[in-house]
Amino acid sequence: MSFVAGLSRPLNADAPKEEEPKANVVKKTPPDPAVDKAALDRVITMWSESKNTFFRNKWLGLPTLQNPMDVWVTQEIMFETKPDFIVEAGTFVGGSAALWATILAQINPKGRVITIDVVDRMAEARKLPIVKRHVDFLLGSSTDDKVVKEVKRRVKGHSAMVILDSLHTKEHVLNELHAYAPIIPVGGYLIVQDAFLNGHPAPEGWGPGPYEAVEEFLKESNNFVSDRDRERLMITFNPTGFLKRVK
Repeated sequence: MSFVAGLSRPLNADAPKEEEPKANVVKKTPPDPAVDKAALDRVITMWSESKNTFFRNKWLGLPTLQNPMDVWVTQEIMFETKPDFIVEAGTFVGGSAALWATILAQINPKGRVITIDVVDRMAEARKLPIVKRHVDFLLGSSTDDKVVKEVKRRVKGHSAMVILDSLHTKEHVLNELHAYAPIIPVGGYLIVQDAFLNGHPAPEGWGPGPYEAVEEFLKESNNFVSDRDRERLMITFNPTGFLKRVK
């Protein structure tokens, strides 16, 4: 999970102007008229920047830099789609891999998590029984051809769900989308995390990132839609990032 690195290295590029919603974006649940969007945006920004909120989150004792609202929605998707594999790009110390594995084991006892990172910080995570039984770690970039081929080899003939949470630049995320979209079955999900960066609503100045990668990907592909009903809990770090394969 490279969210911290993403925050500490601004890309210094202007955010693109907002465009009209694309035809292949699932319509969001009608907004609650009582919700003050500006106030909500401020809450999300303050909540994401505070060192006293999700930065302190742990799962089974491991630092796990996840938004609990998005975790809740993700586990709902996991239960509905019952994947054989969760492919996670961005391991950090393995907290989120342990989290996904804990949930997946209840849904699909034979399911496995494949987690990928350029640095191996999994020493503590490997001590956990759930990680020993259900998690495989691949060392390397999530966009490296060898890594992509190995993931595809392992999931061939099985259903997969992908969670992108590594380097938060537009180029990298778009390359990940191109690499892993083919392994998602119809009805399955590819989740792009931290699309709230660069003015969505976190302050601008980080440069094009996950949000812009999703925009471009949806222009190129009619196979996926952005399922914005998955943002129903409002405090999300993944605006437009819950991508559902429809064909």
